[in-house]
Amino acid sequence: MSLKTFSCRVLCKLVNHEVVASKKTLSARDAAAGFPGRSSARSYYNSGKASQPGPGKAAHVRVVDLRSDTVTKPGPAMRQAMAVAEVGDDVMREDPCVNELQEIAAEMFQMEAALFVPTGTMSNLIAVMVHCRERGDEMIVGNLSHLHIYEQGGSAQLAGVHATTVDNLPDGSFDLEQLESKIRHGYPDPHYPRSRLICVENTHNIQGGRVLPLTFLQEVRALADRYGLSVHMDGARVMNAAVAMGLPPSTILQHTHTVSVCLSKGLGSPVGTMLAGPKDFITRAVRCRKALGGGMRQAGILAAAGKLSLLEMVGRLEEDHHNAKTFAQALLECDPAVFAVDMATVETNILRFRIQEPTLSPSEFCARMAEVGEGEEAALGQGIQVLMYPHFSNTVRAVWHLGISPEDTQLAIQKMQLVASQHIKEKVRAQ
Repeated sequence: MSLKTFSCRVLCKLVNHEVVASKKTLSARDAAAGFPGRSSARSYYNSGKASQPGPGKAAHVRVVDLRSDTVTKPGPAMRQAMAVAEVGDDVMREDPCVNELQEIAAEMFQMEAALFVPTGTMSNLIAVMVHCRERGDEMIVGNLSHLHIYEQGGSAQLAGVHATTVDNLPDGSFDLEQLESKIRHGYPDPHYPRSRLICVENTHNIQGGRVLPLTFLQEVRALADRYGLSVHMDGARVMNAAVAMGLPPSTILQHTHTVSVCLSKGLGSPVGTMLAGPKDFITRAVRCRKALGGGMRQAGILAAAGKLSLLEMVGRLEEDHHNAKTFAQALLECDPAVFAVDMATVETNILRFRIQEPTLSPSEFCARMAEVGEGEEAALGQGIQVLMYPHFSNTVRAVWHLGISPEDTQLAIQKMQLVASQHIKEKVRAQ
């Protein structure tokens, strides 16, 4: 046997072994859900392994993943569109699918131009870089905004832009007097940075998917115009806001100069965000995207998914909102009253609820929701793992998306009721 033949046979065996091992690992992971079920109380991004059914536990497990709308996966139609997408070099502006997606977004948002960007974090950073181009520039952001908390301080770390904060109110808005007090009036006084940009977030993530009132956006824009500032919207879920208000997104976005809109959350794309604004803004944004490593080549494969997201997936967001309200109502009907939720705050697909039973922490509740307990199959007919995260101020965060059906929502309700009932029984026995 020649050395070449021997080497090929060994290589094939090694590859086959790795494939089989990988499939076994994936099968085991799928069978056990493979999703995180625990996290710290401060962040919904920390995660660990969900509990797995063991001996004597449910053999058939249904997973309801409410951790985030970022866990969505493209369906068959979207995968087919990606498979047949016509592509070109987007850095050379020659990808027809990307170009069409950008035209669709600009028209939908009623802005002059749009740019396809890999992520929402990069999109927001690009917006800050373009709006705040001089050393010593400053932006004003909400103290609970995603841009301020969850994007690693990239505006300071990478763009060299200073941030000052205003307090986010429960609906995600700001007090306008406080906002105005943060604007540096004295430029070019050498003591101060120069105010350039106001950033708003719609819907507001940490505050539970709250929709910013149009009157607030109008007043922010008027204030910005008075002082010569720009307004950027982190509109990762602005399509949820539009659906909740029954308005086209352009009605909301008319009060901002620029916007970042995620395709990879409730709209179901695997990757991508649209950054939109004036033509000169987008021209500069292209340069910033390239510098940050976001200049993709044959990106039409991803843009094909984005086109379906904007053209076909917006209307279905209403189902996510309805499912979130259904679960919230079930929390209120739980007897005894273990949970507290203000239904007026349940506006879109993000639900924050409080656990008012002092002996049950958010972390423990989430852990029990994520595991298959003893006797669960007998009580519910199957094992159910519901994945959600502890959140700020003794609350739990759950997010609905296209992967969660009304049936899944009912299963989550059943599991919630079982966990609450079992905890109360354990508490009574311990007394």
